[in-house]
Amino acid sequence: MSGTLYLCPTPIGNLEDITFRVISTLKSVDLIAAEDTRHTIKLLNHFEINTPLTSYYEHNKRHKGTLLLDRLLRGENIAIVSDAGTPGISDPGEDMVRLCVENEIEVIALPGATAVTVALTASGLPTGRFAFEGFLTTNKKNRRAHLEGVKDDTRTLIFYEAPHKLKSTLADMLEAFGDRDIVIARELTKKFEEVNRTTITAAIEKYEEVTPKGEFVLVIEGFVGDGVLDVPIDQSRIESELKRLIEQGLSGNEAAKVIAKEYSLPKREVYAIYLEISKD
Repeated sequence: MSGTLYLCPTPIGNLEDITFRVISTLKSVDLIAAEDTRHTIKLLNHFEINTPLTSYYEHNKRHKGTLLLDRLLRGENIAIVSDAGTPGISDPGEDMVRLCVENEIEVIALPGATAVTVALTASGLPTGRFAFEGFLTTNKKNRRAHLEGVKDDTRTLIFYEAPHKLKSTLADMLEAFGDRDIVIARELTKKFEEVNRTTITAAIEKYEEVTPKGEFVLVIEGFVGDGVLDVPIDQSRIESELKRLIEQGLSGNEAAKVIAKEYSLPKREVYAIYLEISKD
């Protein structure tokens, strides 16, 4: 008789957010497969859990997944954990679950912490219908295509983002979505937790002055319509005006705001022109 794979959520910051059931399961299984054993061992030591530990992460998931499957088929019970949150969401746990399903091995998912719902429920944006989009790719072309593909989605959109990519992601979001309401949740449940309810433009301006730090969840309002009539744009004239204002010391966002107001144009379109000329 085969064993069972348990998906065990771990705290996204505050250790008190782990459940009694997760602790009990981690103590009772034969093996714990962790995304980063160095990180997980600290959690296990804190709760006096002595279960054997092995690694299972993106770059060894094929080889290690086969080994874990073999142990499950021999009747062992295995728990899988990510660095933080619920395994299977934006991590290789998804592949292990699929492997178990294909081999008719029981999978039991335990409830627990995940940054998606923490950020969404604290955002103040509509929660009835939402779409979790995960991490955007580092490939600029594919990232922009992803954003273009969801720009007309009326559901609240949720993304994960790393600090070193935040500024470029916000710029791409402004170009694709226009200036929407956004909630930027940082370091959730940790000492320096921050939930910033703002707009995409204001967020860009903030992070031109402040270096992004920590892990981010971006919650963005869904499409509600532009509220701006389509107006033909004299691109060469706009480019000239942008360059003039930037030479006077204005930032790209500030210059775009001035021109959009002066010519009654959608600011996102003016800012898109700024992004193009800034590449030159």
